[in-house]
Amino acid sequence: MSDNYGLRPSACRATGQAKSGGLVSSYTSFAYPVFAIVVSLGLSACGERNAFVPPPPPKIELAAPVKQTVTRYLMATGNAAAINTTTLVARVQGFIQGIDYNDGDAVKTGKTLFVIEQKPYQLSLEQAQAGLASAEANTKKTKADYERQVDLAAKNIASQATLDAATATYDAAVAAQKQQQVDIEQAQLNLSYTDVQAPFDGIVTARQVSMGQLVGAGSPTTLATIVQIEPIYVTFAVSEADVQSIRSDMRARAITPEELKKIPVEVGLQSETGFPHKGTLDYAAPSITSATGTLLVRGIFENPNRALLPGYFVRVRVPRGKDVNALLVPDRVVGSDQAGRYVYVANKDNVIEQRKIELGPQVGDLRVVEKGISADDRVVISGLMTVVPGQKIEPVMTTISAPAPDAGAGP
Repeated sequence: MSDNYGLRPSACRATGQAKSGGLVSSYTSFAYPVFAIVVSLGLSACGERNAFVPPPPPKIELAAPVKQTVTRYLMATGNAAAINTTTLVARVQGFIQGIDYNDGDAVKTGKTLFVIEQKPYQLSLEQAQAGLASAEANTKKTKADYERQVDLAAKNIASQATLDAATATYDAAVAAQKQQQVDIEQAQLNLSYTDVQAPFDGIVTARQVSMGQLVGAGSPTTLATIVQIEPIYVTFAVSEADVQSIRSDMRARAITPEELKKIPVEVGLQSETGFPHKGTLDYAAPSITSATGTLLVRGIFENPNRALLPGYFVRVRVPRGKDVNALLVPDRVVGSDQAGRYVYVANKDNVIEQRKIELGPQVGDLRVVEKGISADDRVVISGLMTVVPGQKIEPVMTTISAPAPDAGAGP
């Protein structure tokens, strides 16, 4: 077919020459204008060269680190514990004649909870009182005899032996009177034991005895338990490294042991957000526990609504100081590799750089950066999975939301 049109195999080198013959020459004359246009277009296309056009730089969000004051906290896990827990027992023998509370009641100091049979102890008290009256009468008589013998001995009428006998009789009567006084006190004490009272404000557990039951026979009988939870303790352990750091801070800030007890302690339950319960330090053990390498520390909380119960596991934080110029970045933008932690930043030419950093405590969703960036750096916020060091970007500036005011810095 190419021979009929006078074309060579190469479309870009068409000569337009026709073979001899009238029919062929006539047809060529008719097709020449169209052929010229096609050849012209083909030559034009063959003259262009393909050139790579790079894509535009990706738009990446950048933001400066948040700069604000951060309270640094010591974070720990602790347990709530009752300030007082006492088992109520029968200290005298007798039958239970009264139970004056409902299981689980909150009672005040001095509230009568159990009444043990009182009649035998009341009779013992009256018997001791009668004995005291008899002893007082005998003492009065022997005192008069003793004084009479003293007068007679002074006049050399009575012998010394008679005076000595009167003196001994009088001394014995005085001793017997004192014994009767002791017997009365013992009888009163035993009688008081029949009225079992609350030793402090607290909640009384379920009773362990029933009405009419004999108690105190042979050994003390448990009646119930009373627990004080207003206020309440929270105990927690501090590592040896933290103890040394805290002691260094105390020396630097000249904090005395008395002032240490005024340091606030905040507590939150596992189901609560934040640390809504406020208290103060109450006690720190004098030595490190060698088995665990920790120091036992205790805080005290008013607990007016009884939100904290003995045995609860709680989150604890204790303020250690403030950092007024802390730099914070979102925790999600922090990457890690074998060399440590890093963030991506954009330099003045909008080229991505990987910056090694040292992290501090976490504050809400942000992290304190101790070293590695400055307040003027532009940290990469978006596109973290696609950007690479050395990449040119188109910056889109944004801001990082500051943490809540009560968000403390913890590990």
